[in-house]
Amino acid sequence: MTPPTELVEQAGAESRVVARGERVWLRFPKPSDCWALRHWANDPFLERMAGSEFLRAYRRAASPLCFLEACRADPTQAAFIVTAPEEQGAPLGLVRLFNIHRREGYAFLETIIAVRGDLGKGCGIEAGKLMCAWGLDILTLERIEAKVYDYNAPSINALKRNGFQQEGVLRQAGYQAGRRCDVIVFGILREELEARRQQEPHPERFSFA
Repeated sequence: MTPPTELVEQAGAESRVVARGERVWLRFPKPSDCWALRHWANDPFLERMAGSEFLRAYRRAASPLCFLEACRADPTQAAFIVTAPEEQGAPLGLVRLFNIHRREGYAFLETIIAVRGDLGKGCGIEAGKLMCAWGLDILTLERIEAKVYDYNAPSINALKRNGFQQEGVLRQAGYQAGRRCDVIVFGILREELEARRQQEPHPERFSFA
């Protein structure tokens, strides 16, 4: 089924870059990302490591473009594509804030670097840092949380590198490949994120302008 012209035009307009780092940039999803999202949603490795509800929902979606449009209109989440640091950069993964509670001032962070060759290069660390900064400045969050399977050492390391503190363990709360596993809970507060940003030579700041 061909999507409505206005949907394609809006998707194109919303594909602008919203954050620029040294290793990665963040931008809104656009129609040409559907091929990558489809591949990521059907990747057994990503399912085992991330167990992403976003990718599971994308896999079930009848219309990928309508799914992306619904995500953009959803006030409880903000999802960006992680790309190489250049205009028209290749998609490397995705990062999002979800279960956003504006009144209470907290949300959950999910970061996925899907391209194998870019794992271990600091891309996930920088993508998470940029997303957290965006959440502080645009959503005025006071707290960001993250959950990770206990065997996902790269994600655990990325969270710790960004200043997240382990706050607890949800025993046997995960289920992957027919086995149960623990889920580790991490969190970071606004003042902790701001302190880290002040230590950087050029801390990223965001505005509606």
